[in-house]
Amino acid sequence: MSRRRTALALLAFPALLAACSSGGTAPPSPSASDDGGAALGYPVTVDNCGTEVTLDAPPERIVTIKSSTTELVLALGLGDHLIGAAFLDGPFPADLADAGGEVPILAERAPSSEIVLAAEPDLVFAGWESSFAADGLGERSELAGLGVDTYVAPAACQGEGYRPDPLTFESVFADIAEAGDLLGAPEAAAELVAEQRAALEQVTPSDEGLTALWYSSGSDTPFVGGGIGAPQMIMEAAGLTNIAAGIEESWGSMGWESVVAAEPDVIVLVDSAWNTAENKISVLEGNPVTAALPAVQDSRYLVVDFAATEAGIRNVTAAAALVDQLDALP
Repeated sequence: MSRRRTALALLAFPALLAACSSGGTAPPSPSASDDGGAALGYPVTVDNCGTEVTLDAPPERIVTIKSSTTELVLALGLGDHLIGAAFLDGPFPADLADAGGEVPILAERAPSSEIVLAAEPDLVFAGWESSFAADGLGERSELAGLGVDTYVAPAACQGEGYRPDPLTFESVFADIAEAGDLLGAPEAAAELVAEQRAALEQVTPSDEGLTALWYSSGSDTPFVGGGIGAPQMIMEAAGLTNIAAGIEESWGSMGWESVVAAEPDVIVLVDSAWNTAENKISVLEGNPVTAALPAVQDSRYLVVDFAATEAGIRNVTAAAALVDQLDALP
């Protein structure tokens, strides 16, 4: 019986599921070929957020969680191995729209383990480490016992020694290369990194010495881009100084009074279907504390798509877009 059929059988018998998740191992994937795997450099082993992941052959049935991981798989040309995605942050970028349109959407938000296992994946590639929890997809060790390998985007690792501090474009590029090795597309990953490097070299940061607030969400207390994650990295590339750089997190809370005291020159608005840039402008203009800010009064707003705010293939484009928007400001 294959690993994927084993998972389905266990779903049908909860008692057996519990027993197998606590002990025993699944048989090897039927797709694992000694000759084919060796030709691509398999087995491949990586230390992923403190969990050792070893693949004996390229995964043939991949489920992705979040836009960042889904788009990376598509950009590596592996859309035909992508059997499902969940928790997407918005539409695919234009260059991936056609390929993305073929991907089955398993869940609009965080999927249950039953939904994911029913797709019979051999690998689940998640954009958040928290996806693998007892009340979510299940613990990584449990899924491994069912024959399902797991991989977390390294930039999303939270453990000491694994969390990027700070995230850099070099670490993003390294993550792309690692994913390429793991998924059996090292050459495609190298080409993608080369394209990303070339695009980054074309980004000319602003030299105006502008300060910025990265406004992600929240109204009573804003949730902002902190000093070690993708928002900081993108703003630096655009030549902006983050007023919340002192927050030792990728994102964190910052009181409006502190924002006003810092008086940012521009405000970066994260745009999403559930919390649009227009809604954030309404919050800023409707709050007496922030309405008097020169950036608000002069509508010195920059906009970035939510899907570009996490480490991934959209980060370089986001930096370039901020520079273009800065150039267009009055």
